[in-house]
Amino acid sequence: MTLQKWVFLRKLAAGFQSSRSCPTHVLRLSQSAAVNMAEESKKLAAYFAVDNSVQNNQVVGVGSGSTIVYAVDRLAERVRQEKLNIVCVPTSFQARQLILQHGLTLSDLERHPELDVAIDGADEVDAELTLIKGGGGCLTQEKIVASCSKYFVVIADYRKDSKALGQQWKKGIPIEVIPMAYVPVSRMIAKRFGGEVNLRMAISKAGPVVTDNGNFILDWKFERAQNWKEVNTAIKMIPGVVETGLFVNMAEQAYFGMEDGSVKVRKGPIN
Repeated sequence: MTLQKWVFLRKLAAGFQSSRSCPTHVLRLSQSAAVNMAEESKKLAAYFAVDNSVQNNQVVGVGSGSTIVYAVDRLAERVRQEKLNIVCVPTSFQARQLILQHGLTLSDLERHPELDVAIDGADEVDAELTLIKGGGGCLTQEKIVASCSKYFVVIADYRKDSKALGQQWKKGIPIEVIPMAYVPVSRMIAKRFGGEVNLRMAISKAGPVVTDNGNFILDWKFERAQNWKEVNTAIKMIPGVVETGLFVNMAEQAYFGMEDGSVKVRKGPIN
C-alpha cells in the first residue's frame, strides 16, 4: 500500500474516532495506519539519504536502529544494480549482522579509520542538528563511527523532528557508564543539572540493559533546555562516564520522511 493511501486511511480513521460510537475495528485501523505511516516515512528518509550521500568507491559507516534497516536495504540494492564498490563499517552487532545478511563488504576502524560518510538514525533532532541518540543502547560506538566520518548524515521519520530537545523524545538522554559507577554518576548528574536519572532496565531479561561494550545505560530526564555543548562536556568529565547520547555539532545533514510522502532536508549550522 502506498504512503498516500495510508494518509487517506489515517485521516478517515481519525474522523471516525471523533464519534463516541467509534467501533473497535476503526480504532485498530487508526493505530495500524499510524505505525505503517511511520515505517513508510523511515523508508523514505533512508532511501533518499543513501541515494544522495553514497557514491562509488566509498567507505560507509552504518548506524543502528529500525531506520537503518531500510538504509542497508537500499545500499545493498544500489550495490547490486550499479556494481558499486562499497565498504561498510558497523556501529553495533545489529549493524554488523545487517551488513553480512545483505552480502555487503564488512570492515572495521582498524582497517578503515577514516570513513567517507556515516548514516545513522536519531531519537530526536533539534533545529541546530543537535541529536539525542542511544535509545537502542549503541551510542558510544555510534559516536565513534560518526566522528571518524568526513560527512555524517542523519535519517529519521517526522516524529523525531523538534525545535528543541525534549519536545518529542521524553525518555531522556542516554549515558553509557561503567557498571560500578552508575550510582555516583546518577547522583552527580541530578545534583548538578537537575532532573531524574534512571538505570535502564531490560525488558526480556532480569536486570539492567548491557551495551555491546559491557556497560550500563542511564537515562537522564532533564527539566529544561540547556547549553548542550557544555552539558555534554561536563557529563563526560564525570569519572565512570563512557559517553553521552548528545551529538553536538556532528551531523552535517538530516533527512526526515514526512507524512505527505516528501522528504524534509535540514542542514547543520556553518561552524
